[in-house]
Amino acid sequence: MPKPLWLVRPRPDGGCDYVNFLPAQGPIGATTVEMREGSHMPPQLPLLKHRKRLGAEEAERCRRKLQQEAGFYCSEPLF
Repeated sequence: MPKPLWLVRPRPDGGCDYVNFLPAQGPIGATTVEMREGSHMPPQLPLLKHRKRLGAEEAERCRRKLQQEAGFYCSEPLF
């Protein structure tokens, strides 16, 4: 994942769940990805639920699983 990626899933209450993948530098120049999971209900501020660092390959597997099994789709940045 060379650039930031946003995945979004709408909720019945009008808000949405989101997952944001951000490339980062890990130890000794290794490429890692910071994965942020949260929810957003405009006009409120977004709620960050989980945050973790993954290897690039693991982040790609997680992205595919979210899109294929959990109903997320690619989106422009929410905020």
